[in-house]
Amino acid sequence: MVFHVIVPARLGSTRLPGKPLAEIGGVPMIVRVARRAAQSRAGSVTVAADHPSIVAACEGHGVAALLTAESHASGSDRIAEAATRLGLAAADIVVNVQGDEPMLEPALIDACAALLERRSDCVMSSAAHAIRTPADFANPNIVKVVLDAAGRALYFSRAPIPWPRDGDGAPQAALRHVGLYAYRAEFLLRFPSLARSPLEETERLEQLRVLWHGERIAIHVSEGEPGLGIDTPEDLEQARALFAANHGAGFA
Repeated sequence: MVFHVIVPARLGSTRLPGKPLAEIGGVPMIVRVARRAAQSRAGSVTVAADHPSIVAACEGHGVAALLTAESHASGSDRIAEAATRLGLAAADIVVNVQGDEPMLEPALIDACAALLERRSDCVMSSAAHAIRTPADFANPNIVKVVLDAAGRALYFSRAPIPWPRDGDGAPQAALRHVGLYAYRAEFLLRFPSLARSPLEETERLEQLRVLWHGERIAIHVSEGEPGLGIDTPEDLEQARALFAANHGAGFA
């Protein structure tokens, strides 16, 4: 199986300005993400950036990068432009690795790509893991997903789903969605032209556009959690502390 990783990177961030260039152990975060992704079985890893400074930082560390339009509304739009410019074939599998996941397990990238290759009934795949605490179940910043009998997503929500009518806390079936996506390139290139759905607008979750248009997303359920994602200055300090305490273990 051959697949390609594209990492979307946007310089502007409300909660953490300049996030892709924030250093962890002296190396820009976007470079650490790309290096971590390169430990997977991907045939190529490319950063799709919206600013020349990100491209320069990547190229300065030997990471392939493309400058894409600033106007893209989402990471999916950005990687669709990158996939077109890379000349990927319609049947190729493209994995979208978020640019703020420097500790993402390379095996999880491989698992998502392999799942999509097996599932001809799906245009995308993603990942999830069990929710272990009532606090996480109730947290609207933690996206939940429910599956059908074939392991395909029925719905994603910021609300606590499925709701345990007769009990308290998180039910055994509750799953936390991980923002890692694999696409068939043909669908990735078609996705930006699909009308935005009312559900997507309400939840602010673009994967709901896929379901709203009747397409399927296969979900890989992992045993463990994907590692620290970095959204805030506090997350960044935690990542730096982990890097220092573990002498870089878990990073690349």
